[in-house]
Amino acid sequence: MGRMVALLAFGLLAGHALGQNAFPSKPITMVVGFEPGGGTDGVARVVAKFLGDNLGQQVLVENRAGAGGDIAVDYVAHAAPDGYTIVLANVGSVAVNPHLLKLHYDPFADLSPISMATIFPNVIVVHPNVPAKTLAEFVKLARENPGKITFGSSGVGGAGHLAGELLAIMANVKLVHVPYKGGGPAMRGLLGGEIDAYFATPIASITQIHAGRARALAVTSLQRSKLMPDVPTVAESGYPGYEALNWYAYFAPGKTPREVIERLNREIVKVLRMPQAIALLEKQGVDPAPDTPEALAAYLKREYDRWGKLVKERNIKPE
Repeated sequence: MGRMVALLAFGLLAGHALGQNAFPSKPITMVVGFEPGGGTDGVARVVAKFLGDNLGQQVLVENRAGAGGDIAVDYVAHAAPDGYTIVLANVGSVAVNPHLLKLHYDPFADLSPISMATIFPNVIVVHPNVPAKTLAEFVKLARENPGKITFGSSGVGGAGHLAGELLAIMANVKLVHVPYKGGGPAMRGLLGGEIDAYFATPIASITQIHAGRARALAVTSLQRSKLMPDVPTVAESGYPGYEALNWYAYFAPGKTPREVIERLNREIVKVLRMPQAIALLEKQGVDPAPDTPEALAAYLKREYDRWGKLVKERNIKPE
């Protein structure tokens, strides 16, 4: 009798352990809101490879491009809350666009934070014909030509656009925003002389900077970029506290079980701390920034409130 009770207890414990370790029992889909070859896609593929190895299950990257990442986020927000469909979202789709567009998802109710993935700045670059070699000279030029100095971005409400609007507020200058349909067209616009300045990602602009086709004035992070350590920050160029970051973060559908979120968080954080993954991500100009679901939730709320205030103050409207 005692032996039977012991065996029964062992069976229950084993069953519980199997239940705890059952996730994942099939491939995971990592959804990206942009075309293959872009920054978000590049980060997703680095993480997916190592994550799949660690989990013992394939992690498939699925591109659902469009609407600044909103199509992908909407898809995941309405997916089954089982952890098998997650999204690598950007700042625009979860912290900015809710203030600009009528979306079919609520980033707080319909998404479960997993972990921040990467954080990186923009770099303010100007056309070589622009007579400004420093940010101070660029601001002086804007003051002397109110409403005539243009800056481009990859789209309305994107990190580059918001970075430009924040600079205009803090420097008390009037800059004219010219939105493009993506980073590639915006860079071509700068190189072709269509715009005076562009708030670009370091990885997208470094080749043009080295070739002398664009001039870097400042980066939008509080610390200098590892890709271009000689370029000062906006904060150290006369605007203390200025910070406008790009970031990518992982979310699952709302109501995903806590134990599933915790497992995904542990494994994604493990990947983001692997030397091999860090090296590959830093080559793309992004810094791994793993954290807890609670920390990501708090950061999202701060970014949502901060950029919502700027959208209202600057009367930013969708295209």
